[in-house]
Amino acid sequence: MIKKYCLVLDLKDDPRLIAEYEEWHRNVWPEVMASIRDSGIKKMEIFRAGNRLCMVIEAGEEFSFETKRRMDLENEKVQQWEALMDNFQQRLPFAGAGQKWVLMDKIFEL
Repeated sequence: MIKKYCLVLDLKDDPRLIAEYEEWHRNVWPEVMASIRDSGIKKMEIFRAGNRLCMVIEAGEEFSFETKRRMDLENEKVQQWEALMDNFQQRLPFAGAGQKWVLMDKIFEL
């Protein structure tokens, strides 16, 4: 069974930084892509409206955010990527301490 998650995050509201962020995502490092797949994520998409990002994840039943977080902390290339992405991202005002992407609650389905 595939589970679906939706997360949000803001970028710094600077057109130059937003363009650079999108450019980085046209050529995501292979080690980062491998880490995403190895965590059980089957499909990941990021959408943007203004400076707001929405990430949609489809993952297998074995996926957990805790395991993904632990794997990321142990992966030097993922840590380098995250440090680089921090130059473009800003936390949502309601994000928890140390939280970047905020998991959304599903409230409707047709």
